[in-house]
Amino acid sequence: MSILYFINYPEWIKPEVIPGFFVRWYALMYLIALGITYFLFMKQIKRDKYDIKKEVASDYIFYIMIGLVIGARIFSTLVYEIDDYYRNSPWLIFWPFRNGQFVGFQGMSYHGGVLGGITAALIYCKIKKVSFLDLADYLCTALPLGFTFGRLGNFINGELYGRITSSPFGMIFPTTPMAHRFLKSKDWVVEFANKINLDISTQNMVNLPRHPSQLYEAFFEGLFLWFVMWFIVKKFKSFKGFMLSMYLILFGTFRFFVEYFRQPDDGLDFPIHLGPPSGNFEFVSFLNITTGQILSFSMIVSGLILFFIFRFLSKKR
Repeated sequence: MSILYFINYPEWIKPEVIPGFFVRWYALMYLIALGITYFLFMKQIKRDKYDIKKEVASDYIFYIMIGLVIGARIFSTLVYEIDDYYRNSPWLIFWPFRNGQFVGFQGMSYHGGVLGGITAALIYCKIKKVSFLDLADYLCTALPLGFTFGRLGNFINGELYGRITSSPFGMIFPTTPMAHRFLKSKDWVVEFANKINLDISTQNMVNLPRHPSQLYEAFFEGLFLWFVMWFIVKKFKSFKGFMLSMYLILFGTFRFFVEYFRQPDDGLDFPIHLGPPSGNFEFVSFLNITTGQILSFSMIVSGLILFFIFRFLSKKR
């Protein structure tokens, strides 16, 4: 028996919680993410006996989630869309129908969500006259664990998968509705399939294994980052805004490197292409940089700038 150098996506995983029912795991995972973030946020406030009314703290999370969704949706449709559909009709950005069919809100950008969430937090804290930096530090310490479940929702949906790979971690995702397939007539497709012992004799269009980058992100940008923030980084907190700065730096760093495994966004390819020529589907060079990496690098730089600004301000008080 030949050894298969890939994993098939588990057949028992279905997008719907109950087959035929409209409730999907994707939405449920985001509700779980919100619940965990809220629980850990309130736990810190209670532990530190922080002087804030419970309803003010609860509303803070609520309005940030609204800002996050708005920012994520607008950023995704205006930056990542390549057909100008929403640029030409921006009033349809929050309209869940397209061509007469219900499509929901497909396309949410995390980096846009960060901008939207920060904007909402600044406005809310200004209105309620509470400390933006105090609450941001609490939130950023809690947020990564919730993010873990958001990426698990992406995995269950079979979306945001990675580049093709011949590593034993490669996974063949369902062709419906997401996974891109390749023509068997291309020599490189046949060579790649032979390398991993994938039988393509009966196929004209070939579905190749990919990095399960959603799981990489769930671990590094979620679970591992939360562990680092919760148990290590906060022990070194010495000024307001420290945790916010470190979150931007660390998340941006993890996301930057995970992007090397993730499938580049359709049509955007590599805005910075300094390495050998390649398609979008297989890793070739560290010098080919995606849009997500540019945005992640911007997060790192922003975090570093804020770190020194917040530290400087703390010493002036």
